[in-house]
Amino acid sequence: MIFKPKQLGKVSLPQDDMVADKKACFRYGPCGVGKLALYLNSFYFDRRYYVPIQSVKRVFKRVAMSRGGFTRRGVFASVPYLVVEYDKNQVKQCNFKREEDVDDMLAYIGKQWPSIPLHSVEAERRLREKAAREAARYLKELTPQAQAAWDELERAKKQLENDPGRSTRLARAAKEKRRNDQANPAYKWVALAIVIAGALAAAYGVYALLTHDRTGIYFTLLGLAAVFFFAGSRVLPTAKNNKKAIDQAWEDAKAAMAKYIGPDFPVPSQYAHPIVLQRMIRVLREGRAQTVDQAFEVMKKDLKALNSSVQVEQEEYDEVVTVKPMFLLCNYE
Repeated sequence: MIFKPKQLGKVSLPQDDMVADKKACFRYGPCGVGKLALYLNSFYFDRRYYVPIQSVKRVFKRVAMSRGGFTRRGVFASVPYLVVEYDKNQVKQCNFKREEDVDDMLAYIGKQWPSIPLHSVEAERRLREKAAREAARYLKELTPQAQAAWDELERAKKQLENDPGRSTRLARAAKEKRRNDQANPAYKWVALAIVIAGALAAAYGVYALLTHDRTGIYFTLLGLAAVFFFAGSRVLPTAKNNKKAIDQAWEDAKAAMAKYIGPDFPVPSQYAHPIVLQRMIRVLREGRAQTVDQAFEVMKKDLKALNSSVQVEQEEYDEVVTVKPMFLLCNYE
């Protein structure tokens, strides 16, 4: 191990135990989760620090939105962070490229250590307020028909939660296809041209340095900066980041889900996600539908009404951005 992780906080681990734990940890983007500690990144290096589990007080996601994130134009969009609070008022914030990696890491931490809070203090307050508001709008008693529909949806939801990877794969494939379909193809080729130019500039800079031309350092630095920047931007066309591969991933995810749930599932396979079923259950509990089919139609109508001009809470936003791409790709059919 070239770089041993540095300790964060007051509690330390025996070096041999820490090294073995890091090697065996589950990796999520630049961070990792072991049996003994969380391994967190620095700006330049993955898993550069570690925080023992007993020191962790709270772990949650934070998302910063650039202007491009709201307009869905340009290279930049949302910037996800993992925030770890440890000891007394100590905080480490880790930047990620993929928001899905943050979600997966939080889900694993919640499964392994249920006592660790996975929301910020402010988010927990909002969740309590939301739960109180929801309890006030739900019916105290459902009709037998609506109760039977609720039970059916709960069984289906548990089936999906028994193998969450399938739903996650479906939602991710839909989001990637939606992003790729709406992106200007020219961006990828412009980025590729810049990377090639950067590589040539870096090569020339190295040659210039070997010939004792001091200006070569500038070509090298600028060229490497362009290469590394665009290589991490998810804009470059690659074996996986191209229209054919993305379309195939979406078709494969739909086929795998259809095979898993069978023909009698309460929603079409392309929409089989726990969030979809949970939103349908809310419709039943609010008394806006009596059957599964009615709840599905009302839920679709609610999703259609949510667009960029509608302001929603963070929890609602997280749900919508997860499942709405699936409905948009299939035209809500």
